[in-house]
Amino acid sequence: MENYYTLLGVNKNASYGDIKRAFRERAKVLHPDIAGKNAEARMRRILTAYQILSSPDRRFEYDRAYERFIGSKGFDYRNFLKDRVEDPPSQARLVFFLLLHLEDEEALEVWDKNGGLDFSLEKYLDREDWMDCAFLLAEELDKRRRPYEAFMLLLGITREERRRPYFKHFMEDVEKLLKELVRLRLKSAVDGETYLECLESLFGLGFSSKDERRWAAAMAGTLHRLGKGPAPGRLISRNSFAKGS
Repeated sequence: MENYYTLLGVNKNASYGDIKRAFRERAKVLHPDIAGKNAEARMRRILTAYQILSSPDRRFEYDRAYERFIGSKGFDYRNFLKDRVEDPPSQARLVFFLLLHLEDEEALEVWDKNGGLDFSLEKYLDREDWMDCAFLLAEELDKRRRPYEAFMLLLGITREERRRPYFKHFMEDVEKLLKELVRLRLKSAVDGETYLECLESLFGLGFSSKDERRWAAAMAGTLHRLGKGPAPGRLISRNSFAKGS
């Protein structure tokens, strides 16, 4: 696999401007009108290198493929992403990269630094990568007793999965962790209003009627404690106490 950076004479962290300048300099020398037909093949190679490296998405895919090709002795993709601190897509890819390489603590640090739940991973990663990344993040957040953030990530995955399946049979793990959070850890980690909002968000997502009855009962109990509803035993369905009625 050819090293396009070497071909253009730029380093791995070269900016778009550096890449463009390097391409122009080589194009002047290798243009067939100057170097003759013998330079046509090399001209095509540097044109390909320029087209790949000047596109952020294609450059990312090339870097990832090249990393796999050269192994640990080649381009340090991790440091490449770390250096691009002002570039949200690079930071999102760094979070995913770190999680995949079991550098969980650093992945969470990068995620937190970029805004945590306000950092839209789905905006910067491919759909499948985002869903994988969000699940890995949720697992790590749960381990660190951050159930609300874990819940919100899993909720986003579940909504997207219902819209267009991807995880398929792996959704069992997603749903298992989501329900475990609700049953064991979420209530004590958030205020009553937030807990109600979390429970409310689970309805209509295709969970079993048994699950929905359990969540409805939990909502009833929370509303009663907040002074917004009658005793739980009097409530039969979610609709009977929605919005504190």
